Amino acid sequence: MERTFYNKRRLARRKILSAILGRNRETSNLQKLRISIVQYLNTAPLVWGFTNGALAGKYDLSFTVPSQCAEALRNGAADIAIIPAIEYQRIPNLVVLPDLAIASQTRVRSLLIIAKKPIEQVRSIALDRSSRSTQALTRILASEHWKIDPEFLETEPDLHVMLEKADAAMLIGDPALRISIAIEKKSTVSPQGRAVCQAATLGIVSSEIFHVYDVVGEWRKFSSLPAVMAIWAARPEVVTPEVLADFAASRLFGLTQIPSICQESSRELELPQAALESYLRQNIDFSLGEENRRGLERYFHEAARLGLIPREKKIEWAVGTKEAAQVS
Repeated sequence: MERTFYNKRRLARRKILSAILGRNRETSNLQKLRISIVQYLNTAPLVWGFTNGALAGKYDLSFTVPSQCAEALRNGAADIAIIPAIEYQRIPNLVVLPDLAIASQTRVRSLLIIAKKPIEQVRSIALDRSSRSTQALTRILASEHWKIDPEFLETEPDLHVMLEKADAAMLIGDPALRISIAIEKKSTVSPQGRAVCQAATLGIVSSEIFHVYDVVGEWRKFSSLPAVMAIWAARPEVVTPEVLADFAASRLFGLTQIPSICQESSRELELPQAALESYLRQNIDFSLGEENRRGLERYFHEAARLGLIPREKKIEWAVGTKEAAQVS
């Protein structure tokens, strides 16, 4: 099973240590707000204040894959979650926390299409079932950018199995980042993230040549805009000025701790610390400024046009209110 940045044993140790050190900061006897978090490396700077900083113990944290974060928010198992961006359009009655995101300007390295042939010749694509946003983005690119109409298969994120079932495989998160790092050691990668590599580079025993595409790089070529992969979303009644301040503070703290994050994750993922620092500093944008918002709106527009969401709804931004403060 692919390792992920967070694991249950380390989280248990951290909770015990947090209790011993008295870092729990329950501000009332009411139930803590429940936060569902994606368990990939690229979320770590956003939540480092909650896991390792002054906010540790204040919220009830759970870690899973992106699709399950969305389900937790949908079914009421979470109050706030970092969700695949597309799920904001599919889950009713949500607000988006401002200026917080997992986005990328030109090339992300952790969202990949690995194909047995040039993408324009692909007739089937196996999609990582843990993804929602990248699935939709791949469908948009197939229709509007690559001009193909492949069969899409949803599978577990096992590259070997995926490529046995389809001409191409879409992988996300830490498994995709591992492949990107391996390819960069042995192949020349274009600014858009296109590369050609030997099967052995992917851990496949074969003489085949594979074509690798960075999904954000392809989106940038198509739209001339950045891609927003994930956002913090919440039920409006739980958002208070304190909650908004805490999420902003957690990100601010995390961005100052990238060397520590990458040192720890390097051991966990068995990947070079320098490569992970480069990824978090150069490939991931944790903000949601004007250009990123335009990229997100364009993404929603294309998704609606292709029928991937029921309709395109306007983004409603979270604003802490007195009413929400009384609820929490």
